[in-house]
Amino acid sequence: MYSSWSDAALLDALRAHDEEAFGEIYRRYCYRLFTLAYGKLKSREVAEELVQDLFESLWSKRATATIQQLDYYLFSALRYRIINYIKAQKVRAGYELFCRVSLSETDTNTEDSLALDDLNSAFAAGLRQLPEKSREVFRLSRLEHYTVSEISARVHLSEKTVEYHLTKSLKLLRSYLREFLLILLPLLLFIKDR
Repeated sequence: MYSSWSDAALLDALRAHDEEAFGEIYRRYCYRLFTLAYGKLKSREVAEELVQDLFESLWSKRATATIQQLDYYLFSALRYRIINYIKAQKVRAGYELFCRVSLSETDTNTEDSLALDDLNSAFAAGLRQLPEKSREVFRLSRLEHYTVSEISARVHLSEKTVEYHLTKSLKLLRSYLREFLLILLPLLLFIKDR
């Protein structure tokens, strides 16, 4: 029955908490969304997670979401999640590398040790200068690896607000750490060559 319904009719039924309409939307778009995510990320698990997160968000916001065109909304929301995931992975990889460098027991000379100390200090200072809520959201996302929806539930903010705090935090931290990138690069190359 629902398979013959238009997207607009399914949206109306979804707003009225119709689980079968939601199921039809899922069946209609799940594979196409997964294909897009997998094509960009080359990871089945991550693609599945992003698509599931998108549908979970669609269901939880069913009564309040102002969706005009279902397919446009779903694919745009997924692209946004993919971009956020890629950004998060870059920050996480950089942070993990930073931690490895910080904890490594390499035979660095005094200049490299001082540069590393300066970078540690700059990162810590950058974190301290973030507004309290942005610092908390950054910590949960980048250091404790919570998803946006998990953070939203934990700190009682909308997902958009959580994403705003993450974007703000990353921009501020980038500006604090920009001058130290030239210091870190030779150290990373030294460790890579070992």
